Amino acid sequence: MAITGIKGFNDILPGEVEKWQYIEATARRVFELYGFSEIRIPIMEKTELFARSIGDATDIVEKEMYSFVDKGDNRVTLRPEGTASVMRAFIEHKLYAQDSVSKLYYMGPMFRYERPQKGRYRQFHQIGAEVTGVVDPMIDAQVLNMLCHFFAELGLTEPRLEINSLGCPECRPAYRQALKDFLRSRLELLCDDCKRRFETNPLRALDCKAAGCKEATAGAPSVLDNLCAGCEDHFSKTKQYLDSAGTPYSVNSRMVRGLDYYTRTTFELVTGLLGSQSAVAAGGRYDGLISELGGPAIPGIGFAMGVERVALLLSDKNFTRRPDLFIAALGTEARGFAFKLMGELQAKGVSVEIDYDGKSLKSQLRRSDKFNSRFTLVIGEDEIAKGTAQFKDMDKGTQADIRLETQDIFAALRP
Repeated sequence: MAITGIKGFNDILPGEVEKWQYIEATARRVFELYGFSEIRIPIMEKTELFARSIGDATDIVEKEMYSFVDKGDNRVTLRPEGTASVMRAFIEHKLYAQDSVSKLYYMGPMFRYERPQKGRYRQFHQIGAEVTGVVDPMIDAQVLNMLCHFFAELGLTEPRLEINSLGCPECRPAYRQALKDFLRSRLELLCDDCKRRFETNPLRALDCKAAGCKEATAGAPSVLDNLCAGCEDHFSKTKQYLDSAGTPYSVNSRMVRGLDYYTRTTFELVTGLLGSQSAVAAGGRYDGLISELGGPAIPGIGFAMGVERVALLLSDKNFTRRPDLFIAALGTEARGFAFKLMGELQAKGVSVEIDYDGKSLKSQLRRSDKFNSRFTLVIGEDEIAKGTAQFKDMDKGTQADIRLETQDIFAALRP
């Protein structure tokens, strides 16, 4: 019996992987324009890191983490998200001592045991960015501007930005209590998950997709009506900065995050193009997380996006790599010449393909079409003797003789 992959752990094959490379390259280019540097974090961490940062009452910690005890009796977990790991590295290596403001981005696989669905798998991939050391709402707006800039560079008019404020430790407890008081008489309408989370995380009922939870929370008090003066001012200034930058957004007062560490500004980029999986990127401010993990009292803000979902939005675009040149060679001498020429051109940065099986000219030209080569060069014994060969522009459908000199062919490929 053939061994197959694990459910929810997907192969990314040629033809698709080029799209991923494009997304990653665009992220690197845009993020570095805004002063971000890449950090690479381990796939596995101590379980305690995620329990402390994400929150014991979250679905991730309660039901979704891949956790186990290793051979050294250590409780370890495959990372379910990136922010906690980045902050652990930030604290452990005292990056705050190098610069009061840190801008970091990361990309790679994350792991959660949940039902695989469109754009959401058990091994999934995220690109994220984190800023630490800035209290001013200007950084909230800049992070959002950068994220919107990234999607614009991909050529996507969707997704759209939604923002909210979750308050802070000063004003959120009173709002949590007001929400609990409102929901207490409607508990029978809540789904099982929201009933279980009622005491520890009642805000999650606000963005639950279950019909009963939508009914139960209709008319619920708004977090935006319960902000303290500091949080209200912070949110107002964030919106002003977005307005001045011309960044479109809408306020969604029912938006909450599934992780306990978020405070004040929260946001999602959402789309109606992916069915129920509407959020493509999400994040917010986490001013207490670093101190919670044992570091100094430094504020932070960040986001993560799902690469699988971004790739789905690019599904109508063709990212298949095409070679610059296909060399069709007929005969032993021509094949040897083609091999040498291929190596010389590749050393100059030219993408070249040849036929390795000595097939007919017709078969080789079909292979050139399959590769969608920009140009095709046909070489046989006569061409080698004359020192010239047919050079075909496959896009224009034209051909001309060219000298069989590496520099001449290179020049024709790089006009």
